Amino acid sequence: MESHKEKILVVDDEASIRRILETRLSMIGYDVVTAGDGEEALEMFRKAEPDLVVLDVMMPKLDGYGVCQELRKESDVPIIMLTALGDVADRITGLELGADDYVVKPFSPKELEARIRSVLRRVDKIGVNGIPSSGVIYVSTIRIDTNKRQVYKGDERIRLTGMEFSLLELLVSRSGEPFSRSEILQEVWGYTPERHVDTRVVDVHISRLRAKLEDDPSNPELIITARGTGYLFQRILEPGDD
Repeated sequence: MESHKEKILVVDDEASIRRILETRLSMIGYDVVTAGDGEEALEMFRKAEPDLVVLDVMMPKLDGYGVCQELRKESDVPIIMLTALGDVADRITGLELGADDYVVKPFSPKELEARIRSVLRRVDKIGVNGIPSSGVIYVSTIRIDTNKRQVYKGDERIRLTGMEFSLLELLVSRSGEPFSRSEILQEVWGYTPERHVDTRVVDVHISRLRAKLEDDPSNPELIITARGTGYLFQRILEPGDD
């Protein structure tokens, strides 16, 4: 039986970039579909149901930010944004809207391929050391099911993207102990320590998690800032702990 090919939607208004990425990604085993503008991207997404979207920011009809917003209303699909914008704040905007990662143009196709592999691997990963054998964690009104990769606040299911869940899973695996931003980037995004990357990628994802999980995101009680270090999840007490 033929194994399932992961499908990638490449969205860029430059035909040359679409051709290059379609060729290279197909050669390494992905099923690739493309779109040349934002409106076509949404239409193709609903038709093709891809496993990951590579999304350019600057496009006609509907820009990448608009596409990202629309996709997040209906899907948790991993999104990697392509941006030629020099201002870091503009790159962070894509993350705030729900993108999982970004690559700056001009980029090396090998770099993008590495980001795609890393995001897909983290989204699919199940099981982290420090998680109870049941795979279910209770803290305050939050229930985290690491087997189903689902989170509930009371009876309401909270929709997280794959990368958001992987970040949460990492933090709770060592609850009460801080993770540095560099450590989080390495564990969740697969960035090696030698590679310079804006650590605000972590800050934006933490902010998104807090907005979804905390009663008062401006005064967080679950995901706490460790001054001078990074972030930690409040210590989870096991039955019998004081």
